[in-house]
Amino acid sequence: MLDYDFMRTAFAAATVVAVVSGAVGYFLVLRGQTFAGHALAHVGFTGATGAVLVGIAPLWGLVLTTVAAGVGMGLMGERLAQRDVAIGLVLSLSLGLGLLFLHFYTAFATQATALLFGNVLAVDEGTVWTLAALGLVSLGALAVISRPLLFASLQPELAEAKGVSLRLYSVLFLAVVALATAECAQIVGVLLVFSLMVGPAATAQRLTSGVGKGILLSVALAVAVAWLGITLAFHTDWPSSFWITALSAGAYLLAMLPRPASPRPATIPHPAPGIAPRKG
Repeated sequence: MLDYDFMRTAFAAATVVAVVSGAVGYFLVLRGQTFAGHALAHVGFTGATGAVLVGIAPLWGLVLTTVAAGVGMGLMGERLAQRDVAIGLVLSLSLGLGLLFLHFYTAFATQATALLFGNVLAVDEGTVWTLAALGLVSLGALAVISRPLLFASLQPELAEAKGVSLRLYSVLFLAVVALATAECAQIVGVLLVFSLMVGPAATAQRLTSGVGKGILLSVALAVAVAWLGITLAFHTDWPSSFWITALSAGAYLLAMLPRPASPRPATIPHPAPGIAPRKG
């Protein structure tokens, strides 16, 4: 399998994207902003199709529009949680505009299908280097803001009282999410971003309570799901995006199963006060 150049390239690209999406996705789930992350992917589809119309590479249109939308959502601050309807309308409108742009440039139809559903086996070496550069920027930015972001996520009132700007870190974080979303779309497509960014992170939070361990587990699960999905796609000739999605959902469902309670050690009953124990 690894004798083929395109398979080695696919594994390299999937590894980069899985590491980024696992780390960013953990904070995304922790902050309860998964729907906003899903909306960013749909906005990116509009940017990618619009970029083709003006002669720009789809990846850069995807990056620019998702980052702009992420900053805009971040500026909404805490009001974002109460605006699911507005986000849903923007999501639908974005897909509609993307289809309109596609109508004007029908030669892009094949690439649009890959953008919607992903095709990691078609990623070239140049794209891998681009994804690696974007991944370093995303992880570096996340590392810088991780401590105040965690404080603002878990105890927002106390963080604001201590002088932490909730809006600033919301903007910065959603900009990082936008970059991660643009990368993730190259592997599983804009419609299936949930599978790689949210699935492993949600599974990790079900299995462990520590933040550090949770992030590491989320990254490990994302990498494992991506690698196993590509391997199964190679041997079955089924789409890799299907396998990645199925494995991600399966891992979460397994984590949801009730775990058997650990047996309690047997205790020897003590005699009541004032009653001497019987001697054999």
